[in-house]
Amino acid sequence: MTEEAKTGDQQGSVAVSAMSADQVLGATEYFELESTSVGARFAIWVTTSPRYAQDEQSAYPVLYVTDGNFSVGQTAPLAAMQGDLALPIAPYLQVTIGYAGDDARDWTRVRNRDLVPPGEPVPPAMRSSLELAVEKGLMTRSDAEAYLEDLANTRADAFLSFITDELHPEISRRYRVAPEGHGLFGYSYGGLFTLYALLTGCSLFTAYGAGSPGVASLESKALVLAGKPLDLTGKRLHLTINGPEMTGELPIYRLIGRGYTLLVESLRSAESGLTLTTQVLGETHLTGLQPSFLSFMRTCWSSPA
Repeated sequence: MTEEAKTGDQQGSVAVSAMSADQVLGATEYFELESTSVGARFAIWVTTSPRYAQDEQSAYPVLYVTDGNFSVGQTAPLAAMQGDLALPIAPYLQVTIGYAGDDARDWTRVRNRDLVPPGEPVPPAMRSSLELAVEKGLMTRSDAEAYLEDLANTRADAFLSFITDELHPEISRRYRVAPEGHGLFGYSYGGLFTLYALLTGCSLFTAYGAGSPGVASLESKALVLAGKPLDLTGKRLHLTINGPEMTGELPIYRLIGRGYTLLVESLRSAESGLTLTTQVLGETHLTGLQPSFLSFMRTCWSSPA
């Protein structure tokens, strides 16, 4: 969907093919933002609904979505439409966060730095999955080593600070943003990041969506945090998992399925005030992002009666 381009004085910025972003994704604007917290430059897509342009008085909650280089094309069109009577969702601004420049080329690896909590264990199944990918020619040995190196130096805390302390104030400056009711959605390691934001007490978000979260170790930070006394009153979490992940051939996905079950058990057992909903989908890990997002929106972002 995207190709790298150098535009103006923003070296290494990302453009959307030969068309503008709004031609591809509806009312979507693109800019880049340098983060002091992370020490990196991020690609930001902001998608508004037709109602935003028609009603110049109303302010809207913001839904933040991670993994923008992969997710923006699958999720942003819903925000641009918001007119499906069979899917009545409340109006919102979608802010999709991705990578620009050299990081855009390596986003599948760079995301590990930002989405995985500090000190998150790397399970042996992850190493064996990377080894299998090398054997099948799906990635090079150097790419696999770089992937593991990023997993050894993860900084979800810094990325969360970027969203809350740098990006959200910038979005509030540029757009009509409601004072509350914001959301966060992530898939895979993005789902793990969503859990990290929720369980560390982030005050910015009310609704959290985590699809097939990368809880692949019994010592995962998500499980450790979920086992502690928490006050999550007023918070809502929607979790999805893919059935084929839980029962398929790849050990890393079966571990994620096991981690999902343990997480649900821990959250159900706690008296934290959290509103928890779950759904098992029939997708694979690769195809599950959009169905997971739609499940989250139907459950947590329904339009008031």
